[in-house]
Amino acid sequence: MHIEKITTIQQLEQAFTIRKKVFVEEQQVPEEEELDSYDVLDGECQHVLLTKDHIPVGTGRVRLVDNYGKLQRVAILKEYRKFGFGKVIIAKLEQLAAEQGATNAKLDAQVHAIGFYEKLGYSVQSEVFMDAGIEHVLMTKIL
Repeated sequence: MHIEKITTIQQLEQAFTIRKKVFVEEQQVPEEEELDSYDVLDGECQHVLLTKDHIPVGTGRVRLVDNYGKLQRVAILKEYRKFGFGKVIIAKLEQLAAEQGATNAKLDAQVHAIGFYEKLGYSVQSEVFMDAGIEHVLMTKIL
C-alpha cells in the first residue's frame, strides 16, 4: 500500500475513475455534482491517491476553508474496503491540511460512516442534511 499527493494529470484521472465508480455508479450521485471546479491539478485542493500493488484503489482531497482542512471526496473501491485504507487516506489529508496551517479538520460524513470517523477522533456538529440525495452530518476534529 502506498499513498501520495497527486502531482500528475494521470494520477488525477485515476482518482476521478475511483470517485466515479464509488459515487456515481454505486451511490447514484449525478456525475455533474461529483466533479467540480476544485478538481484540478495545482488548484485550491490537494488530492491524494492510494495504491495497492500499483493499482489505484482510494482517493480523497483537502482544501483550506476558514482555517479548517476540509476533507472531501474520500472514496475507496468496494473490493478494497475493510483493509484500513480509509484511515490511511484521512491521516494523509489531515497531514496535508496541517502543513498548510490548519489546526482543525472538518468533513461532511455520510450518515453510515459516522462511526468510522468517530473512531478517528471526529465528532458530529450538525443535524442530518441531504447532499446529492444522501444523508450527511458535519463532523470536526482538532488536529
